[in-house]
Amino acid sequence: MATLCRPAVSVPEHVITMEETLALARSHHADHPQLPLALRLIENTGVRTRHLVQPIEETLKHPGFEDRNALYQAEAKARVPAVVRRALDDAQLRTADIDVIIYVSCTGFMMPSLTAWLINEMEFSSDTRQIPIAQLGCAAGGAAVNRAHDFCTAYPDANALIVACEFCSLCYQPTDLGIGSLLSNGLFGDGVAAAVVRGRGGTGITLERNGSYLIPKTEDWIAYDVRATGFHFLLDKRVPTTMEPLAPALQELAGLHGWNASELDFYIIHAGGPRILDDLSKFLQVPPNAFRFSRATLTEYGNIASAVVLDALRRLFDEGGAHDTARGMLAGFGPGITAEMSLGRWRAADDRGALVEAAV
Repeated sequence: MATLCRPAVSVPEHVITMEETLALARSHHADHPQLPLALRLIENTGVRTRHLVQPIEETLKHPGFEDRNALYQAEAKARVPAVVRRALDDAQLRTADIDVIIYVSCTGFMMPSLTAWLINEMEFSSDTRQIPIAQLGCAAGGAAVNRAHDFCTAYPDANALIVACEFCSLCYQPTDLGIGSLLSNGLFGDGVAAAVVRGRGGTGITLERNGSYLIPKTEDWIAYDVRATGFHFLLDKRVPTTMEPLAPALQELAGLHGWNASELDFYIIHAGGPRILDDLSKFLQVPPNAFRFSRATLTEYGNIASAVVLDALRRLFDEGGAHDTARGMLAGFGPGITAEMSLGRWRAADDRGALVEAAV
């Protein structure tokens, strides 16, 4: 059974605090008629610090989409390999053991995908499959886990590498003054994550079932308006209400597996914002502490898009993991409005280092 192993995560060295974000909003948008509302919304995110690929002084400039995309490519190539190596080491595999690379990102564009560059640069096998996913936004982290699960189900001896690379700060648009844009300026951060899904062996979450659900007629609630200046982020004020229709989809997936989504042992959930987590806690009828890993990611890194679920999972590993055969759920939410969901049990290593197989 496919096992999602310990993720490796890296955030850039440039840090901006909540206090600095609020001060910048006040100085840059002093005449904005809805500035008090924007400040209140940013404060309510609970994001204390975010990490950026550039100093904030450079982030606030807009040299043009061409320069920004060139920076995206350069930073991805500079930062991703080290994270990939750590993920491979944690899974006790080599590049030669990987059969498919699933690369997710919504904050820059490359063709060929970074997957081709990684295969050449890090000496993966030339017959490694490539699955780049560019248009699922924050949901892509969950989608990558699900596509890796599907691949390893089809090819039980195969191993999949997931890479999430998000430099949200490169999508900052100084001329976008809508409340949704101002809120996103204080919510999103930059980060790189990678994880291996092993077809056999490994310690982590044995993946048992996955599913997807799209809320009808909400495709314009989270979107990019692609212009000459790059990606302009659109965020509808109704997005925080989406957990009410999505919670039943999570319950239904768990029910198909004979589980109750309200009674699982661990939850790895995309941290789009505190309202998302609070509402999901309410509608799933689970205690707020169940989402502590997601809340920690949001507080320390902000919303790092597709990398959130991998960082939240990394925090579960850092806590010591779950008890053997513990049941859990992983879910990412993003444009569509789409939920990518998976269920699995914890597979631990015993004191002798031998793997303890989770009961099915």
